[in-house]
This record gives sequence, structure tokens and C-alpha cells, in this order.
Amino acid sequence: QVQLVESGGGLVQAGGSLRLSCAASGGSFSIYNMAWFRQAPGKERELVAAIGWNDGLTYYTNSVKGRFTISRDNAKNTVYLQMSSLKPEDTAVYTCAADLNRDSIVTTTPRNYDRWGQGTQVTVSS
Repeated sequence: QVQLVESGGGLVQAGGSLRLSCAASGGSFSIYNMAWFRQAPGKERELVAAIGWNDGLTYYTNSVKGRFTISRDNAKNTVYLQMSSLKPEDTAVYTCAADLNRDSIVTTTPRNYDRWGQGTQVTVSS
């Protein structure tokens, strides 16, 4: 059973940086497309960034382009989200997710992801 555990969230001032980590266990991490989603109170869950397993292709939602970077370390079974120039509107619960179908393309749709972490809170103060 694949399990995902996030870490690295916290409180930061606007303009600051945080790095989120998501450690995977119990599966074949190197062949999973991975993604970070976020959900703010009263808002729908949105995909923030995703990374493919076979070509490293990345996707970012427009609001974080140039500020966030997703990366993966297959040797450590970990996916990262480096967040810089944080804004109050980045405040949300951030959750990592894994698509266990190795034939999938990188997708923004939550229902295509099979395993989810518990989430980590990111709060950006103004």
C-alpha cells in the first residue's frame, strides 16, 4: 500500500520561502506521476504543480509559475515543492498525490490520482 507523508509546512511572511517534502513508501515511486494540490477554506482543490515519472515533465498552475518549483528524488522516494515569493493567497492546505498508473500522462484532475497524503498547512501572513 502506497503511503505519502508531507512535511515542511508552516507560517511564513509574505515574500518568504518554504520547501514542502512528500515521502512515499510501499510502492514503486520512480514510475508514478506526482503532484501537489492545495485547498484554501471555501475554495475548490486545485493542482499547484505536477511532475512526470518518465520524462520529468512539469506542470504549474499559472498563479505559481516562476515562484514554485516541483522536483523529485527517486533515490529518496520524495517529491518536493520549493515555494518562493510567497503571497497571502498561497495560504492553503497542501497535499501531495500519486498517480499509480505508469501509462498515465501528467494530469491536473484530482480523480486521476490514486493516493493522497494527509496534507500540510501553509500560512502566509501579510
